[in-house]
Amino acid sequence: MRSKAANVTAIIVALLTCPAAAQEVSVLALFEGKALLVVDGGKPRTVRAGETYAGVKLISANSEEAVVSVNGKRQRLRIGEGVYGTASAPSGHLTVTLAPDQSGHFITTGTINGASMNFLVDTGATMVSMGLEDARRAGVNYLDGTLGQSQTANGVTPVYKVKLGSVKLGDITLNDVDGVVHENSSLPVVLLGMSFLGQLEMRREGKSLTLTKRY
Repeated sequence: MRSKAANVTAIIVALLTCPAAAQEVSVLALFEGKALLVVDGGKPRTVRAGETYAGVKLISANSEEAVVSVNGKRQRLRIGEGVYGTASAPSGHLTVTLAPDQSGHFITTGTINGASMNFLVDTGATMVSMGLEDARRAGVNYLDGTLGQSQTANGVTPVYKVKLGSVKLGDITLNDVDGVVHENSSLPVVLLGMSFLGQLEMRREGKSLTLTKRY
């Protein structure tokens, strides 16, 4: 018979080698045969069909949706959609639910550094992007930022990469968010990009979009 110590050792080894069940999965981007996934609030990772990442297996993917296996259950997800391993978001998590406009865009209000802003949820934007007027209202000293260039419909324009002290949407507030100020662009809204959205769980519920702050 095995000793009690040996049995305890075997249990410890099993616990260390068995991957923890994934609780949160969201899709940030879709491609043919692969998808950009975020699992349990970790760093985004591109996963190919057939691969398993952090306990989540990507069954298939195309430009419209991904099919993943989460804790043995198959789920179909589109960009911006997410799923919890449990039936609903854990209690205590701050959430904001947005309704689309007639064009299907999610436009809402929030604040940057305490200044009121009109936001457009844009999963295609790498960072929170704004024009000079909004940057000045938010007290962003963009000239101290890192100068770069961005290709726009009107050509190449100077941009400044900056740190935004706080970005607030509903009850959700994130600090030290990467942002971009477009020097020669009068953006009518602030593009709420992935430097903010990537830190949240995004779930489509019918036509609505629910954003949940991770802890």
